[in-house]
Amino acid sequence: MVRSLKAYTDDYLPLAEASENIAQMQLGLPYSTGQKGAPLNFVTAHKWLNLAVLRGNDEARYLRKELAGVMSREEIAQAQRMVREWVPSH
Repeated sequence: MVRSLKAYTDDYLPLAEASENIAQMQLGLPYSTGQKGAPLNFVTAHKWLNLAVLRGNDEARYLRKELAGVMSREEIAQAQRMVREWVPSH
């Protein structure tokens, strides 16, 4: 059974907000692939993967690099701004 994006997010978001790098990576995956009914949103995916990388997740580093290859410079910059805004409050 495929879980909805909302159920998936409900499970992982509290952990991601607590700086759990696996949860952060897991939140990025649906937005990079469209799985779980998520809209493709490379900026959001990059944000979560980048946060996971900052917390030491090497798998997220690989995924972020692959994702960046299909993103524009502006999209990457937007994702990086989102990370800079997110980090101080978490």
